[in-house]
Amino acid sequence: MTAPASASSSTPLERDAALVNARHGTIRPGEIAVGVIIGRTSEFFDFFVYAIASVLVFPQLVFPFVDPLTGTLYSFALFSLAFIGRPIGTLIFTWVDQHHGRGVKLTIALFLLGGSTMAIALLPGYAQVGAASAWILGFFRLCQGIALGGAWDGLPSLLALNSPPEKRGWYAMVPQLGAPLGLLVASALFAYFLALLTADDFIAWGWRYPFFVALAINVVALFARLRIVATPEFQRLFETRELQPSPPFETLFSEWRTILLGAFAPLASFALFHLVAVFPLSWVQLYTDEAVVRFLVIEAFGAAVCVLAIMASGFIADRVGRRAVLGVSAVLIGAYSGFAPQLLGAGPVGEAVYMIVGFILLGLAFGQSSGVVNGSFSATYRYTGAAIVSNSAWFIGAGFAPLVALFLASRFGLWSVGLYLLSGVVCTLVALGINKEWAARHE
Repeated sequence: MTAPASASSSTPLERDAALVNARHGTIRPGEIAVGVIIGRTSEFFDFFVYAIASVLVFPQLVFPFVDPLTGTLYSFALFSLAFIGRPIGTLIFTWVDQHHGRGVKLTIALFLLGGSTMAIALLPGYAQVGAASAWILGFFRLCQGIALGGAWDGLPSLLALNSPPEKRGWYAMVPQLGAPLGLLVASALFAYFLALLTADDFIAWGWRYPFFVALAINVVALFARLRIVATPEFQRLFETRELQPSPPFETLFSEWRTILLGAFAPLASFALFHLVAVFPLSWVQLYTDEAVVRFLVIEAFGAAVCVLAIMASGFIADRVGRRAVLGVSAVLIGAYSGFAPQLLGAGPVGEAVYMIVGFILLGLAFGQSSGVVNGSFSATYRYTGAAIVSNSAWFIGAGFAPLVALFLASRFGLWSVGLYLLSGVVCTLVALGINKEWAARHE
């Protein structure tokens, strides 16, 4: 049984926020979009700060007792813990949502996310505490994942429910903007400190500053999101069950088919996500003489290009349909997988081409990958079902991508990374085909 709406929306924090927003009789899609972008940017900033440090810092700081390649693989293994923690966070924070309200849930989750990220900034290295350094890092990485699972606020669903029918593709891409924006800021910060400091100073203390920034950004994101969830419109949707949390296991058993299709539909974009944002940096660091600062600048520029490509995906989707955009972009990613990974071994020009073309394709596919099947959920299960789909897609498609890609490339060559990416393309096309056939049977 789901908790009554009144039981989960009567906390003092939410009542105070509602008073602040009492002048809002309705909530406009543009206002929701701002809250969504700020929230997702803060989450992805935390994510990419850790991802970059997984390549540039942790192999030396936490795993100096092994060779650089093995240290980076160990680091990527800890990186994957966050994706294991996300479903755990969904379970824990769904209970918090049902019994204490969405405001309390968001406050705890975002402070856990920012606090865990900031705690990593204080991480002692192997030289200070030995193997305990890896355990401490793994613990806080798991906490990051639990917090991300709990930070699901339903704002993308609220945005979809409030968007004009003729602009569904445009508003569907809004939550996705947070990923490249978070990457842009994280890459720029690391590039700045790497350019400013000596290598020894960067490893000793310079890398820690971007982690400290996370808590401040999460506080801003918390207020931006609470401002939306406390509005009367959000309350109305909550009370009519359109945004009411449902028990996760009940949702899973009742909507397993939609969840399964939703988890596999975006795999092409989710696999590409880490193969342009995380894996290339590790390859450049380990196997080339390329300056890391230059590559981070390319990555930041690629993230800016990705923002434009995501916006273009919304424009195109409103004219040809979201499924068509996902399908065509998956085919293009499949073509890209056949030649692009080898470009990483072709010098600075090849690296730049790999990154820019990859970010363009990522933007087109990723822009429409969020919630492509969420409309198939019944209203009772939409809120929690969307969270489970998101967690599952990230776990299957992206959680282990840097680890698998680096392992394959180091053992068999860069061509094997293309084969790995192609497997994600096949999953996307099959899921889209099954979803189309299933939808046709229910029309």
